[in-house]
Amino acid sequence: MDMQQILAAAQQMQQQMMDAQQELADAEVTGTAGGGLVTATVNGQGELLDLDISPDVVDAEDVAETARTIADLVLAAVRAAAQAAADLQEQKMGPFAAALQGGLPGMPTGLDLPGGMSLPGGLDLGLNKDDTES
Repeated sequence: MDMQQILAAAQQMQQQMMDAQQELADAEVTGTAGGGLVTATVNGQGELLDLDISPDVVDAEDVAETARTIADLVLAAVRAAAQAAADLQEQKMGPFAAALQGGLPGMPTGLDLPGGMSLPGGLDLGLNKDDTES
């Protein structure tokens, strides 16, 4: 395989990664708690977009307990939404991690990024040797 083919393959993979990252930014996933009393909506990158709290969760006779309950439900819903976003990220970006571990044809496998350097968008493939040394 000549250098032009390698560069074309790398550019194609880069475009596919950018497309997948845009799909994540545009995607919305939800997490719920309390049987749907609280719903958190995040985008595919894990950014909180919306939080819905049902009026049914409010007990006007016990405001302090209601506040604790709402806090617990919000936390659980946001965690569930964040996990859904992480699952979506794995689904969309996982193939690229596998491809990078295998390397491009004619290129060395894996990434050996210098210490302190990372992939765009915080993508961590666990391949940086400097990060694994203790």
